[in-house]
Order: sequence, then C-alpha cells, then structure tokens
Amino acid sequence: MSIQTPYLLFLGDAPDPLAAKVAQGIRDWRPDFALGQLRLEGCRADLGLADMTLAEARAAGARTLVIGVANRGGVIGQSWKKVLVAALEEGFDLASGLHNLLRDEEDLAAVARATGRALHDVRVPSVKYPIANGVRRRGKRMLAVGTDCSVGKMYTALAMEKEMRARGMKASFRATGQTGILITGDGVPLDAVIADFMAGAIEWLTPDNDPDHWDLIEGQGSLFHLSYSGVTMALIHGGQPDALILSHEPTRRHLRGLPDHPVPSLEALRDLALPVARLANPACRVVGVAVNTHAMNAAAAEIYCAEVEAETGLPTVDPMRHGAGRLVDALAAV
Repeated sequence: MSIQTPYLLFLGDAPDPLAAKVAQGIRDWRPDFALGQLRLEGCRADLGLADMTLAEARAAGARTLVIGVANRGGVIGQSWKKVLVAALEEGFDLASGLHNLLRDEEDLAAVARATGRALHDVRVPSVKYPIANGVRRRGKRMLAVGTDCSVGKMYTALAMEKEMRARGMKASFRATGQTGILITGDGVPLDAVIADFMAGAIEWLTPDNDPDHWDLIEGQGSLFHLSYSGVTMALIHGGQPDALILSHEPTRRHLRGLPDHPVPSLEALRDLALPVARLANPACRVVGVAVNTHAMNAAAAEIYCAEVEAETGLPTVDPMRHGAGRLVDALAAV
C-alpha cells in the first residue's frame, strides 16, 4: 500500500471512544505512524495524542490525514468536509476505510485533482476473489469470534501474533477490515466484497502454508449481530479455523447499535460458533477466551476472568492487560 506516513488521525465528531476504533488501532499497533490527532467540536474520543491543527501537523511531518472514525454505515460526515478539503489544500493525502468512498465525493475529488494529492479508499477490493471451494489447506488457522462487534477480536489476534513471533513461532496476522489493513498495509476489506465471494476471499487470504504456521485471522462482526452476521459466517467458512478464541466485552448491556438485543453469553457463543466452524473443519476446537476489560479496574478484571475460566474450563485473559501468553500456549497444544 502506498499510503504515506506518518499520519494525522482525524477523529471528527466521534460520539464515544469506540467510534474512533480505527484511529485507536493505529495508535496502539503502529504508534510510529500516529503523529497527532485532529478533533472537531463535540468529539468525545481522545487518543492521548497531541491535538494539532493541519498546519501544525504538516510542519511536524505528517503526510496523510487518516479518517479514524468508524460510524454506523461508514459514511463521510458533512461536518467533516471543510477539514478534508483544507487538508488537501494544506498538502495532505487522505485515507479512509469508510464504505462512503472519498473518490465518489466530487468536491473532494476535484480538490485532490487540483492539488495533486492522493485519495486512498482502503475499503475497495483490489483482487478478483474466487468463490470458496471448501478444499482443506495446509497450515493452521485461528479465528476470534465475538459476542458482539468491536469487542477486541483484532487486538487479540495482533497480541497473539506478537507473542508468537517473540517465541520464534510462525505466525501471520491476516487483516480483514479497514483498521487491520491500515496497520499492516495488506489484507481483504471483507465487508466490501460481494457476498458470493466473501468466503473465497478468506480462502485466498489464508492459502496453503507450512504445517506449523498459524494464520491469525482478524474477526469481524458477530453471529448474533443482526446487522453484521454475514461477514462473520464468511470468515468461519472461508477461514476453516483449527482454533476459535471467544471474545467478549462484559460491561455491555446490548449489542452495539441494537438496543433491543442483549449481548449473548460466552456459552451461547461457543455453542453456536463451534458447530458452524465444524462444517468447514470438523477438527475445529474452542481453545480460549479473550476478555476486553478496558472498562473495568484491575481487580474486577482479575475476578471476572477467573470466574469465566472456572465456568468454561478455558484459559481466559485480557490479552492487552494480562498478555496473550496463555492463549498462545493453548494454540501450541492444538
């Protein structure tokens, strides 16, 4: 990917920290790319980076303004347009992972042409993906599946990759969404792939490999989420995982964006996801639980993880707070 770094991360008018998860992921996993943040009035997200104007960021060396907001529907907010136009005029390229493409906004496209700046739409498939064939592939694969969207599936896979590489194990994080692609520079923007080709795109992303190599597939959506379950199903069937990690955020009371639908239990997730996974790989196993305890204090997180482990019989950690070592141990035993 030819996106120039470092980035100025645009948080817009994000209504809460989770809405800025794209920018958060870049800051956490590619901190050398994250030079500063730009927020509009009313923004309720804060990455702890320096707040910069466009001029300040350009003078400090930022090359690309990255839209770090992931709103429902993936649309470019009209309140952002003035900043985006000004960024192009200031000499920035723009990068976005939204469904609403930069190149389709004629006012932005016109300014980009006039200034010679680039518009990078990360959520545009660049490969003609095949239809899935279900043929088993060499190598091993892990997929994190969640009780809801945005519960830490990507962070779990990245933390496990980091731990596995530190141990000298063969492991590759396989990005399937805009944040993962911006972090790694490669991957499949799965929710922008035509439905018939989604599972095939994941087969393409996770090809034959060494018998001891693990592909750590970035999870998306949730089988329980009525808006986004389709992308999860494609990941499960196309990924043919040998191992599932259950991902959960315990302080939520309903599925994100669906206030009438409560968050399911980890047991319900296990009992739904495993039979679905075994359609593609009869040997698939659930090997661990990753809990996002960001909204809990350290003591409460320890107690909760211990309770889940006792109830499920599975190693249970917050991979960001406790490390991913025990989850990697579980993979090594597969």
